[in-house]
Amino acid sequence: MTRRVAILISGGGSNMLRLVEDMGRGDHPARPVLVLSNDPEAPGLAKAAALGIPTAAVDHRPFKGDRPAFEAALREKIDAARPDILCLAGFMRILTPSFIAHYAGRMLNIHPSLLPDYRGLHTHARALAAGETEHGCTVHEVTADLDAGPILGQARVPVKPGDTPATLAARVLEMEHCLYPAVLRRFAVGDRTPVRLP
Repeated sequence: MTRRVAILISGGGSNMLRLVEDMGRGDHPARPVLVLSNDPEAPGLAKAAALGIPTAAVDHRPFKGDRPAFEAALREKIDAARPDILCLAGFMRILTPSFIAHYAGRMLNIHPSLLPDYRGLHTHARALAAGETEHGCTVHEVTADLDAGPILGQARVPVKPGDTPATLAARVLEMEHCLYPAVLRRFAVGDRTPVRLP
């Protein structure tokens, strides 16, 4: 059975595009049914629409910190699309335990570090400051604990002499574009065996 996928974004949607491109291949077990953003001006929405994918936006700003009301509006849009899987792809809002529980076991996220190291923000700068020789990205199941759900895949990149947060981020992003589609393919058929790249 083909699984229905909703993708949540906040910006340009580069990971969303990689997921959608991979789902466009004939042998894929899933297909995109919605791209949703908390920013109506997010460039990724126009990119998704150009590919014929239904889009929606729920601007978080009018809710002025009323997270339950914002999430209720999100859930209305998401549930109308009847997704089997939710992929957070650069969705820059922290979600409440109640929202996460509603989609328990169905929501994935990609994080730019080798979890459990460097949860939260500014991962590349923190890895450089710590003198790491290796960095990377992780796809994990979303749970109520931030960046702490079961790991479904990791990709590693070497830290090079002279790296800056920007150069390291660019190399990690290239691996994100490989890792997330590989994990989604596996997850969509019920396989939670972690993907390891390269």
